[in-house]
Amino acid sequence: MIVITAPTSTIGRRLVADLLDRGAPLRLVVRDPGRLEPEVRERVEIVEGSHGDAAVIDRACAGAEAVFWLAPGDGAEPGPEAAYVDFSRPACAAFVRHGVPRVVGVSALGRGTPMAEHAGLVTASLAMDDLIAATGVAYRAVVCPSFMHNLLHQAGAIREQGLFLLMADPDLKVPTVAAQDIAATAARLLLDGTWTGAGEVACPGPEDLSPTDMARIISEVLGTEVGYRQIPGAALKERLTGFGTTDAMAQAMVDMFEAKNRGLDNAAARTPESATGTTFRQWCTEVLKPAVTG
Repeated sequence: MIVITAPTSTIGRRLVADLLDRGAPLRLVVRDPGRLEPEVRERVEIVEGSHGDAAVIDRACAGAEAVFWLAPGDGAEPGPEAAYVDFSRPACAAFVRHGVPRVVGVSALGRGTPMAEHAGLVTASLAMDDLIAATGVAYRAVVCPSFMHNLLHQAGAIREQGLFLLMADPDLKVPTVAAQDIAATAARLLLDGTWTGAGEVACPGPEDLSPTDMARIISEVLGTEVGYRQIPGAALKERLTGFGTTDAMAQAMVDMFEAKNRGLDNAAARTPESATGTTFRQWCTEVLKPAVTG
């Protein structure tokens, strides 16, 4: 039995579909089962509730052979430590109590770099990895750069203003990764019962692109001019808090992007084994364009 947390998330949906296609028995921890596709609900066990709830995650881990762990990073949390480390504590206790053999989590690139010590959400994600690994469970953190799917939040601005905005240096080439490739990496690890110990598996995408490069590719895919504008950290923080993000979580987001601008995501060299297949152009064609034009 494989336990999947956050099965209705962008990554989780793809992971569930991938594992079901391979005939894996799944138990999903989900707040609202109604958000699952009917054909998924018919083929899985469901544990209803938050995977941050001790009683819920304890029920889910009973008899589990592997667990996929994805902390939601809720912007309403009082701070990044609460959102990642404290949120994961009940699960860590359940992993030990039930003797879960293997856990696969989603985390961030940057371990061992000076930037990672003051990188907001990334720093908290790496501390979460340490907490899980300290339980003694076999653990693999799928460590990622920024997600391509984050641009979906700007589909409206791209459609209406021909523009997207980030804190990123416009000319800094960095890796980005598609959700489907993160899911595929996690699926491979969850189905492989041979690995032991704790470690990381990098998932850096197939190429490094700057925001200027991304604007050019988006323009070519959409057939209309799309520009990029870098915004200061203060503007991003004001925008996030305006949407209800707590001050500490908004600051953690700013700190993360400042670390990325100093090269955080460029620290891990891409290898033939770690390079994933979905290019940014392919993602724009298959995912972003329908969201913008539809």
